[in-house]
Amino acid sequence: MPIAQAIDDLKTLLGERVSLSKSDLDAHGASESYFPTTPPQAVVYPRTTAEVRDIVKICARADVPMIGWGAGTSLEGHGQALRGGVSVDFRHMNRVLEIRPADMDVTVQPGVTREALNEELRATGLFFPVDPGANASLGGMAMTRASGTTTVRYGSMRDNVMGLEVVLADGRVIRTGTRARKSAAGYDLTALMVGSEGTLGLVTELTLRLHGQPEAVSAGICAFPDMNAATACVMETIQMGIPLARIEFACAQTARAFNAYAGTDMAEAPHLMIEFHGSPQSTEQDAERFAEIVADHGGSAFRWSAREEERRALWAMRHNGYYAILASRPGARAVVTDICVPISRLAQAVEATQADIAASGLPGPILGHVGDGNFHAILLIDPDQPAELNKAKDLAARMATRAIQLGGTCTGEHGVGYGKLPFMQAEHGDAWQVMGSVKTALDPQNLMNPGKLVPGN
Repeated sequence: MPIAQAIDDLKTLLGERVSLSKSDLDAHGASESYFPTTPPQAVVYPRTTAEVRDIVKICARADVPMIGWGAGTSLEGHGQALRGGVSVDFRHMNRVLEIRPADMDVTVQPGVTREALNEELRATGLFFPVDPGANASLGGMAMTRASGTTTVRYGSMRDNVMGLEVVLADGRVIRTGTRARKSAAGYDLTALMVGSEGTLGLVTELTLRLHGQPEAVSAGICAFPDMNAATACVMETIQMGIPLARIEFACAQTARAFNAYAGTDMAEAPHLMIEFHGSPQSTEQDAERFAEIVADHGGSAFRWSAREEERRALWAMRHNGYYAILASRPGARAVVTDICVPISRLAQAVEATQADIAASGLPGPILGHVGDGNFHAILLIDPDQPAELNKAKDLAARMATRAIQLGGTCTGEHGVGYGKLPFMQAEHGDAWQVMGSVKTALDPQNLMNPGKLVPGN
């Protein structure tokens, strides 16, 4: 069997850093969401770009698929081995290679997590801002074009990846981009690779843009009578030019889950959670101006603080939202989905989604990055009841279709994997076939994460 020969060759290359244990294989075939476990036939743990190149060449000779693996936090089945093959786990490629404070950039290996990078940067006065909530690997974040709570101010991975080192399907090692702040030299291969979900190559280095740590930070929370009032407040705040660093939405069900999980006393109503970055004077002024807008839209008193422990508690609660919601139905699994629409259509999309969820009878709390028009529904199902899974899939499909009809996208930040494949034709039309042509040109054997993102693979 070709895979047996490939595994033998990989063992010669990597020794004990080739794993065939069932627990390891199952862990690399699992998903954070509802997808069934689909394990690879082997897991390998490279330490250098040269080893990744040799892994690719061995697998290409034997026609064996390769699936890149970071922290395993993806939600659309990105890392599952749909056609078997080898999972390439980058946990040992976790070094910060060079920090350049004067240029405000850094080069890292793909297994570095965002929290580890920011810990390394603490003494420099700089930080890396993209915050998807989970402590994901930076390689995985680039491959899914991740964003999160701070995107409204600092942008997504698309805006913060300056260059990459990538091993292509034929073993070539290429570098995309430069450390210059702009370039007009040819196709933007960095942008092509960011968001490619490992279907075009394996990333072995990233050069990232850094930002200055703000002098002062303040954060707060307020409640609203309904979603329309909350989104109207957000739209006016953005139109007024108030510089938001984060602005998050939690529905009434989510507030209830927060109370039960974290012992908070939030009203069971829609909430906004907000953060401002700047000087002590500017953050105070921004908070006061925002409080006036909240009052104009019928919101509760805006409670805010510049104390670090209070801010950390607020965002810890938000980042643990998924686990709080899971705990609200013990034993449940979650069908987690996200969409993104123009912000003027956000209230319409959320209200229609809430109506669909109510009609289904399933619990389905909603969280969102309202500054971007992006929100998530966490649809809780009994794993022993197939009818509930079918209901949840139908709800997720209705959300995706509605988002596209409203001028948005079927996924704002989770990515496509194979969970969102059914909506790509409707969103992109013939452009989706062009994506497939790019895949075929760079990976004619269809070995890089097959079955994901593009048509007919």
